[in-house]
Amino acid sequence: MNKTTFLKSITFALLTAAAATAQPAASGYLDVYSARVKPDKRPQFDAIAKKWAAANRAHKGDNWVAYEVDYGEQNTLYFVGTRADYAGVDTGMNAFMGAIKTAYGAGMDKMMADADSCLISSRSEIRTRRPDLSANLPADNAALSSVVGKSRYLRIVIARTRPGRGAEWEAQVRALKQATERQTPGTVLTVSQSSIGQTLGTYYITSFGASVGALQPPKSLPDLLGDRGYRDFTKATAETVIGTEIIIGRWLPELSNAPPEIAAGDPAFWNPKPPPPPKAKAEGKK
Repeated sequence: MNKTTFLKSITFALLTAAAATAQPAASGYLDVYSARVKPDKRPQFDAIAKKWAAANRAHKGDNWVAYEVDYGEQNTLYFVGTRADYAGVDTGMNAFMGAIKTAYGAGMDKMMADADSCLISSRSEIRTRRPDLSANLPADNAALSSVVGKSRYLRIVIARTRPGRGAEWEAQVRALKQATERQTPGTVLTVSQSSIGQTLGTYYITSFGASVGALQPPKSLPDLLGDRGYRDFTKATAETVIGTEIIIGRWLPELSNAPPEIAAGDPAFWNPKPPPPPKAKAEGKK
């Protein structure tokens, strides 16, 4: 390789790295698997999900974060991976199944069937991330991942809009975004929108906190938007939204294989040590 070719290679590598670093926060897609678990089967399902996570950690499989609903439908779990594009869904699934197969071989099919037998229902969904509607986003995805990694809980407002009324609802979300950034610059809100696997026109507004108390909005909507803005917001919501639901979830690191940039936010939390083996009973004691 001559000097000119070498310099071009270095320049290309630096530009590629810079482009990756500069990727806007909350861009791309969320690949979401949700599971409603039979209450009496929850221990069995969690045990299997822990095996999924361990296999993917050990064999360079897919990355995801898991949380359970603390306030909302009980025994409901979500497994969320980020994808740059739809092709990333294929890549992630292949990596996930490859890691499970490497770890468990012929036992993989039974493991997956046993997991399904624990469920009331499940859903797979792709959500489009909407940085244009999100508020107080950090500079890039890595910085946003650090916010997620340091949190313990997440609050999600789920709004289901009427067919054809999404643009009107988005106008109100933009007003909320502007007011949040102007008055509460420390509050990060991420927005995503249903794309596949869920009723179209479903929006998810998510905030993160170290505790349930930290999830309380610093200002009420009337205070945040003002009297006129709040009237406009409630009127438009009544006309464009079918229903709204708010849930609070709690991260489950033991069921996750968190991406490195999220795990870096709190390595001890996202890389839990396996429990110590039970102590052997002393001879002569029952």
